[in-house]
Amino acid sequence: MKIILSRKGFDKSNGGFPSPILPDGTLLSMPIPTKNDFLTFDELEYEGVTYADILRQLRGKEDEFNHSHCHLDPDIRKQARKIPIPDWQPAFGQINSAQGFLRNQQVGLGDLFLFFGWFRQTEGDLKAGTLRFKKDAPDLNVIYGYLQIGDMINQSEKLQTAYPWHPHSHSFRAEKTTNMLYLASESLSFNKQLSGSGVFQLSENKILTMPGGTRSVWKEIDALSPDNLRGHHKNSARNGGIYYSGIWQEKVLKENALSEEWAKGLFEK
Repeated sequence: MKIILSRKGFDKSNGGFPSPILPDGTLLSMPIPTKNDFLTFDELEYEGVTYADILRQLRGKEDEFNHSHCHLDPDIRKQARKIPIPDWQPAFGQINSAQGFLRNQQVGLGDLFLFFGWFRQTEGDLKAGTLRFKKDAPDLNVIYGYLQIGDMINQSEKLQTAYPWHPHSHSFRAEKTTNMLYLASESLSFNKQLSGSGVFQLSENKILTMPGGTRSVWKEIDALSPDNLRGHHKNSARNGGIYYSGIWQEKVLKENALSEEWAKGLFEK
């Protein structure tokens, strides 16, 4: 089983601020705003509050950004849409060079995506409209969700017919030969009692960021060290920790006991 770290959600270039860690520990990854996707922040919700309203609360202002179209991918939160999708399945799409990287790494059935992103703690009352980022709360890289691959679809007609709700099934992506949709398995291969995809609550072992540092400098987790990643990688951290520079979406861990034990441990706390 390959373990793939995949960076998703708001960042400085897409969204411009962190996704919220809600007061109850929910890691609510915000899908990046786009111009060519159909879904909008008004069509997504958490416990009856639209993402558009959540953005208004966090940003402290109402404008067009809060109502932008967005790229909901990975789509792993079952009740994220205001109007449920019949026969919805959790899924994640990749395309072009990002999918080429996964193909070259021979990512396939049974492999496990771990999604992480930029988060910050919030306070206030979401339903009362007073949610805000907590003053002096650190910026963190946090693992917020997962998907174990149960199927892989890249046939354009099947994508558009069977999974029209997913952004990688839209014709302008589905018709590209570099497009791929990864569907979740029904349950985890190593724990049949757990769904093959889902989202995590905040806990210490989900936090990648090393205490006291910038969010991109991670704890010295052996499974995430350069020696345990497939390919050639350099740890650019200067004063301890792990830091992988550059713009990248995925890192693939080596298939060994170290990788699997670390990944499985995320589901135990």
